[in-house]
Formats: sequence, structure tokens, C-alpha cells
Amino acid sequence: MRVIIRDTADEASRLAAQQIIDGFTPPGRLGVATGSTPLPVYRYLREAYARGEFTLHGSTAWALDEYVGIDEEHPERYRNVLLHELVGNGGTGLAADDLKTPDGKAEDPVKAARIYDELIGPGVDIQILGLGSNGHIGFNEPFDSLTSRTHVGLLTGTTRQDNARFFDGDIEQVPEYCVTQGLATIMTAKSVVLLAFGERKAEPVAHIVEGAVSQRWPGSILQLHDDVTVYLDESAASQLEFIDSFKKFHS
Repeated sequence: MRVIIRDTADEASRLAAQQIIDGFTPPGRLGVATGSTPLPVYRYLREAYARGEFTLHGSTAWALDEYVGIDEEHPERYRNVLLHELVGNGGTGLAADDLKTPDGKAEDPVKAARIYDELIGPGVDIQILGLGSNGHIGFNEPFDSLTSRTHVGLLTGTTRQDNARFFDGDIEQVPEYCVTQGLATIMTAKSVVLLAFGERKAEPVAHIVEGAVSQRWPGSILQLHDDVTVYLDESAASQLEFIDSFKKFHS
């Protein structure tokens, strides 16, 4: 696990985007996350596409998760968010049909999760991840199975409260269920880029980087992956015991 620490989230995001630009070869498979954390990375990818330095043309992008039951036109439906970030705004070369997302409106979400997992198959080339304040990656909440495949999950109160800012600050508008790639599915990615910024991420970062692999901190499973780069700002890195070593060896 490589840990890259920079003064600001924007600087760390720029480096993460450059890793993707340098390491992604189309046609390939890019795993994409939502939430506010990866948005600067997508902006840098769009800018690189505009300069002719990066493209997702002919490639596929695979979403980590989707809310169950959310209206198809809702701006916070994850498919709509990713269409806006990767296809709109000048785009990244990705075609709308090549954005793959779980079917949150399926009559049988459990079946939809199984189908999505089968489609992902051997995994993506590079997986972008954020980190929840309770240590989740995707929507794999604390005490979910470390060997889970894509499944229907129940969102914790912590996650729903964190996401309420996208729903007019009203936790009651945040869906309770999701379809999410499981931890075992995420681990099939050839390479992982994880982003975590801000003081609220300091505790989960310390656990997933330096703590034991445990169901309490789902992101800690990434310690068992052989190609993970974690991008942090100073605030998110503030509780790391070995912060000086990370700065020295992964500058």
C-alpha cells in the first residue's frame, strides 16, 4: 500500500488523476466512485481529455453502487451523477451506453446485484474509491462480510446522515438500501486508487492503513491487495502513527 500525502485535497487529487492518466490504456475498464471526494479527479480527467492526453473512448466505466428505489430522474441517482461527470461537461470520451451501473430500480434488486457482479467478471483495470467516515468503501458498511460479492445492502445511519447533504440536508430523503459491489468484487481490480480528505476521515484512514484487517473497518481489506495507492491531504493523514515514514518513502 502506497500512501501519498499532500498539503491539500486538490493537489492530492491532481496526482491521483495523473496516475489514472498514465496507467489507463483504452479500451479498458475503469471503476468509478461517487460522492464529493472524486469530483476533482473527474475534472482533471476531463481537462486531460480536452488536451488530448486521456480518453475513455471505447472503454467501459463501472460504478461501485446505486441507491435502491431512487427515481430515474433524481439528480443524486448515481448513474446521473456519473453521466454528468464522465459524459457531460465536455466528457472524457466515454459513451453513455458504456457507463455500467447497478439497476437500482429493478423489481428484484438481489437478482440485479447478481447480474451486475457477473458482468464485472474478472474486475476492472483501475478502481477509484472514496472512504466513508465509518470506514466503508463502496457501500460495504461495518461488519459486512469481507468476502462479499455485489449485493443489496442496508445503509447505516452514519452513512445516510453523511449523504443527507446531497438531499437538502434531510436524512429521510436518503434511501435506506443500495446495490453495491462487495469487498471481494472490489478486490478483483488490478489497481486501486483510494482518496480520503478532511479531518473527519482521519480516524478511518488510520484504521485502514495501519490497523488490523477487520469487518469493523471495511476499507482495511485493501491491505491484502498488492496494488493500492492512498491519496490523502494533511488533515486526513493527521492520525497516522507513521506519517513521517509515509512522507519520506512515498513522496
